[in-house]
Amino acid sequence: MTPLGTPLQAGRPARRADAELNRSRILDAARASLAESGDASMQSIAKRAGIGQGTLYRHFPTREALVLEVHRRDVAELVDAAPVLLTEHQPRDALRLWLDRLAVYGQIKRGLAGALATATYRQLAGEGYGPVIGAITLLLDACKEAGAVRNDIEAEEVLLLVGFLWRIETDSGWAVRTARMLDIVMEGLAASETASA
Repeated sequence: MTPLGTPLQAGRPARRADAELNRSRILDAARASLAESGDASMQSIAKRAGIGQGTLYRHFPTREALVLEVHRRDVAELVDAAPVLLTEHQPRDALRLWLDRLAVYGQIKRGLAGALATATYRQLAGEGYGPVIGAITLLLDACKEAGAVRNDIEAEEVLLLVGFLWRIETDSGWAVRTARMLDIVMEGLAASETASA
């Protein structure tokens, strides 16, 4: 290896790490911006991320590409959280904590709906449906095995029950109202002698 080659080889991982850090910062900024407004511009997202617009466009050449990646990352994080929560909490608590995460995702999803063309949004929603249903099924199965929820409830029904999460208005009372409604959902899912008979 030549002396000239050494710094170049050593510099590549650092550049890749910088690029990955920038990408992560862009996605975090885009997520926050889109949760506030589906009309968030690329310029405002770059400013929030603390990077130049050139860096933003190198990672995401179009606004749609950025919005799609935000959605995909959020769905992946949501789905990946289910088994982790089950290793750290009792099944019923894991389900409720996961639903809290779903509530936050619901607010971001509203922003994404305003940021994408209808056809693209429908395609994206369809893409995430299966993995989300799989995560809910995993949590429900653990709860059923523990006797914590009724045996006749299915993942698709739970998703319908919490559909209010995509429609609830984001204001100063959002967190309290959402928590109360999720408490009601959890009470409805609770196992009972009648439900399990």
